Amino acid sequence: MSDIWTVRPGAGEHAPYFGRYIDLVPDGDLLERLRGQVVSTVQLLAPLREEQANYRYAEGKWSVKEVLGHMIDTERIFSYRVLRIARNDATPLPGFEQDDYVKYGPHARQPWPELVEEFQVVRSATLCLLRGLDGEALSRTGTASDHPASARALAWMTAGHELAHMAVFHERYSAVLV
Repeated sequence: MSDIWTVRPGAGEHAPYFGRYIDLVPDGDLLERLRGQVVSTVQLLAPLREEQANYRYAEGKWSVKEVLGHMIDTERIFSYRVLRIARNDATPLPGFEQDDYVKYGPHARQPWPELVEEFQVVRSATLCLLRGLDGEALSRTGTASDHPASARALAWMTAGHELAHMAVFHERYSAVLV
């Protein structure tokens, strides 16, 4: 385990809102956490049938497919931000409207097995990116969504974002989980 992956981001490395995601991540090696998450998430979601993946717990709420699609899109955006900041690109990075990404994204129409595979591939790409970073790159700070953000904080936010949505799956979508 490399010590750089156990250093939790400080409050000045991210917008206060994102502290809620970082706080969900247990102490330990972040890369190991991210590798383990993809396994547990796929074990939970892959067995769902298409009709289960289309389940919404209430009118107007995202389907299981849309939640997973949101997780995929968000991880891609966080990873892109990690890349830009780690490479010392000082260009401010804009925010994104998650509801528009779900509304205009293809996830609700995609076959469920393909969406699960996409999640795995995106996580694999995230891990490849992160493995190549050293402590200096992780400590670099840029601007994302009008707030300071370090590459390290974005990596931890990736893990915490997944944990937050896994809790939602267990709380709100338990009727269809196998």
